[in-house]
Amino acid sequence: MGDILAGACSWTDRQLVASGWYPRGRRDAEGRLRHYAERLPVVEVDSGYYALPRRRNSELWVERTPDGFRFDVKAFSLLTGHPTRPEALPADLRDRAPARGPADPALLDEVWGRFAEAVDPLRAAGRLGAVLFQFPPWFTPGAPAERFLEDCAERTKGWPLAVEFRHPAWWHAERADETRELLTSLDVTAVGTDMAQGLTASLPPLLPVTRPALAVVRFHGRSTAWGRGSKEDRFRHDYDVTELAAWAPRLRRAARQADELHVLFNNCCGDAAVRAAETMRDLLAGPAPK
Repeated sequence: MGDILAGACSWTDRQLVASGWYPRGRRDAEGRLRHYAERLPVVEVDSGYYALPRRRNSELWVERTPDGFRFDVKAFSLLTGHPTRPEALPADLRDRAPARGPADPALLDEVWGRFAEAVDPLRAAGRLGAVLFQFPPWFTPGAPAERFLEDCAERTKGWPLAVEFRHPAWWHAERADETRELLTSLDVTAVGTDMAQGLTASLPPLLPVTRPALAVVRFHGRSTAWGRGSKEDRFRHDYDVTELAAWAPRLRRAARQADELHVLFNNCCGDAAVRAAETMRDLLAGPAPK
């Protein structure tokens, strides 16, 4: 069975910092990461979506974490087809930001290069767990999307690439096998999800393993305000032990098919995500039911 690593989708979220989970004396940037890495073995760098990561930060993260720790870095918004504010780009690129529609190819090439340069210290040190491409809800199945995925796979060759779809059609029963085959052919990890069911945008609670090196599942909470309202409305959910235990058999099955499984909690309100990760870690550390 592969290693199962449970963690949260941020270690710098303001509500987490204010929750008291970090002890006094360890609430500065270095202290927070060192404390987090003592408690949990993987974390998602969600800030990579909002602004291009910086190489110096990656170097510091390597210094502050032990061997075996993993960072799953979220891809910058421009690379996944999301609207991107000019202020999110480096100062020398802001005048080239698209007002609407896709970015020009030269800008995309430059942003790809800078993103790769920024995360390279993590890759070189064995700390890069995955580069997460979370696609927007309007990224629907079809030839254009498949060409985009092929381009992403080509540009990230040699990286541990993981893909999360937000449009549920990718995982509808009549399409799911085709989606699995596509991602497998591209050597891309399919990201499974847990979220509220019964909504228009609900993704089914699947955990497909499309790449033997790595499987990933993200727990978004079960708020019925998914897709609307404030961040707190969308992600406010405290997983109870029953909800987490129900996932344990599925996680163990996935771990038998992959060298490593990342279980990431995105219910980032207060310390809910880190507490859920610790509970899931403890559940999976116990003996599996016979």
